[in-house]
Amino acid sequence: MAEAGKAKDEQAVRRRRSPDEARAQALVSARKLLIAGGPNSLTLQAVAQDIGVTHGTLIHHFGSAAELQSALMGAMVRDLAVALESAVAHVRSDERAPRTVVDIVFAAFDEGGAGHLAAWIALSNRYEHLEPVREAVVDLVAALNEKVLTSGDDPPRHIPSALLLITLCAFGDAVIGGPLREMLGRDRDAVRRLAANLLPALIE
Repeated sequence: MAEAGKAKDEQAVRRRRSPDEARAQALVSARKLLIAGGPNSLTLQAVAQDIGVTHGTLIHHFGSAAELQSALMGAMVRDLAVALESAVAHVRSDERAPRTVVDIVFAAFDEGGAGHLAAWIALSNRYEHLEPVREAVVDLVAALNEKVLTSGDDPPRHIPSALLLITLCAFGDAVIGGPLREMLGRDRDAVRRLAANLLPALIE
């Protein structure tokens, strides 16, 4: 009887989900699966099992596994763009801007899953999904230019290269940093500290 009651409660919870809520919950699950197990772990069956719905329900909401993957890419790219916009705001208001930028970029690639996303986009050759990030990157370069620009001087030309280096460090650390740090006896924040020490020298 207890099991039957539990099953009814679960069915009621499922019925109360709106389409938007169901899609959002599926995308949260898909992101978690991608970060934990890589692209091969991201299947409709795995997501359905994780959030307690049927395979058919996910098909209803997304149409196909490819559409679910595209929706997840879009959501994660938007989150990366928001993180970069946050970096822009900090650059314009924070005296510790270089370290703050490093922390925001590394957090986006690690905890936010942008590192796995970038690897996934590269392996699937779907670079069009990165277009929403372009404007945020341009704004970040402009904000750093403003930060280090002295009156009458030209903006430093090497800031884009500095951001490229920091972003590549964040990407590499998120994707393969763990095993490499272990091999070399480095702690979890070793690459982030290195990037934080390099960025001020590169932009000043």
